[in-house]
Amino acid sequence: MDKIVQSSGKRKNAIARATFKEGEGKVYLNNKPLEIIEPELRRLRIKEPLIIAGEKAENIDIKIKVEGGGTSGQADAAKTAIAKGLVKYTEDDELKQAFLDRDRSFLINDPRQKERKKAGGRGARARRQKSYR
Repeated sequence: MDKIVQSSGKRKNAIARATFKEGEGKVYLNNKPLEIIEPELRRLRIKEPLIIAGEKAENIDIKIKVEGGGTSGQADAAKTAIAKGLVKYTEDDELKQAFLDRDRSFLINDPRQKERKKAGGRGARARRQKSYR
């Protein structure tokens, strides 16, 4: 029986679910190979945990499903899902520490949400200005 690990990541309204199993080291995001994902900044942010893991992630196939939010939120959610899954799959404390040393957001979801717009203004905090002239 092959070893299969599932993990998830969240950022703003984006939710990413990743599935890990033994393979040739291929990564798919929403059924597309990671190499063709545009813009490049999004692709690099998703690849970051794989670069830190190095050889430990070479023979693991990863399939990621991301929904909700925008491109930046989806990239951060996928990054967190990949990092969590790699730590769970490899069961390596050294890798976990490497992620935590680099950035806490690799292993911990970011709970911040957009503040809702309130009445009397154009946004969450902005208010209409008054002029007495």
